[in-house]
Amino acid sequence: QVQLVESGGGSVQSGGSLRLSCAASGYTYSRYCMGWFRQAPGKEREGVAAIGSNGSTRYADSVKGRFTISRDNAKNTVYLQMNSLQFEDTALYYCAADQLYWWLLPKYTYWGQGTQVTVSS
Repeated sequence: QVQLVESGGGSVQSGGSLRLSCAASGYTYSRYCMGWFRQAPGKEREGVAAIGSNGSTRYADSVKGRFTISRDNAKNTVYLQMNSLQFEDTALYYCAADQLYWWLLPKYTYWGQGTQVTVSS
């Protein structure tokens, strides 16, 4: 059974940083595409960043240069380093996994429960 557990969310002031983690279990993690998504109240879920098994990455334009996705296959964990956080980054952040490379499309098969990020201006 695939499980994804996010952690690292919290409250931070504008300009601050947070690092999200997603611990994966129940599948061959290293072969999967991993993505980070977010959903703010009243808005659709949007792709933030994704990373392939070979380390290639994709980012939403709104976070390029501020967010960095990485993965540690030995620890079955994917990270999202978020710097220069803005009020508009406030959302529930989800980790997702799939054998198919959906990149920033919200079509992944497996999802975590989410971790809240709140940025105060």
